Amino acid sequence: MSDNARTTLLIGRISALCLIGLAVAYGVGGASIEYAFSSDPLGPRVVPVALATVLGLLCLFYLRSPGTAEAFPSGRLLWRVLAIPLLLVVCVAIFETVGFAMCIFLLTFGTGLIFGAPLGYAAAGAAGHAALWWFIFSYLLQVYLPTGTLFG
Repeated sequence: MSDNARTTLLIGRISALCLIGLAVAYGVGGASIEYAFSSDPLGPRVVPVALATVLGLLCLFYLRSPGTAEAFPSGRLLWRVLAIPLLLVVCVAIFETVGFAMCIFLLTFGTGLIFGAPLGYAAAGAAGHAALWWFIFSYLLQVYLPTGTLFG
C-alpha cells in the first residue's frame, strides 16, 4: 500500500472518529432533555437519540472501511476550512452580548470574506441576510430574538 493510500485511509478514520465523538455528544445531550411525562408518549428525547444512534452506526461502518478521501488540505485552503468553524464558535460566544441580528451579520460577512467576496459585497450581503432572517423570525413567525445586552 502506498503512502498516499495510507494517508487517505488515516484521514477517513480520523473523520469517522470525530463524527463518532459528535454522535456521542449529541446522544448524551438528547438523552438529558427533561420533559413532563404527560406531554408526549415518546417525548422530545427520541429524535436526537435516534439520530445519534444512526450517525454512530454509520460512522462505525465508515471507520471500518473509509474508502478513498481527499488529501488533507494545506496552506490557504486549510485556513479557509478552519476559519468557518472558528467564526461560528466566535459568533456563538458573543451571541448574548450582541444579539441575533449582529451575529448573523458577522457570520455572513466573515464567510463572504473567507470565500473571496469584495468588502462592499460581503457587507451588503450580510446586512440583507441579517435583515431577512430578522424579518422572517420576528414578524412572520413571531419568534422572540434577543437583541443582546450591548444593544439591549
